[in-house]
Amino acid sequence: MNTLRYELVFSDGAGSARDVVTVERTLSKGPGGHPVYSDPTGIIRAEISDRGEVRVLASGGHQEIAQGVMARPLPDADGDADADADAADADPEGAPGSRP
Repeated sequence: MNTLRYELVFSDGAGSARDVVTVERTLSKGPGGHPVYSDPTGIIRAEISDRGEVRVLASGGHQEIAQGVMARPLPDADGDADADADAADADPEGAPGSRP
């Protein structure tokens, strides 16, 4: 299963979280052949492998490439909506023990 969204956690040298940015999968592949994820502005771009390895990609000139970035997978927003819709469509009378 391919993850569609990640949180990228940028930390300082001590390992404490500084910034968290949500990125979504794009149609692009990075230099390692893995999917590229981007924030809505397109400024933060990262290649994320299927093992969760992160390679931050430059999206413009004069950028300092971040090191030590961690990727946390996020649930698919569409999957959550489907589960909610399925629950709303369920017939409560069809549930075991609901009839006298």
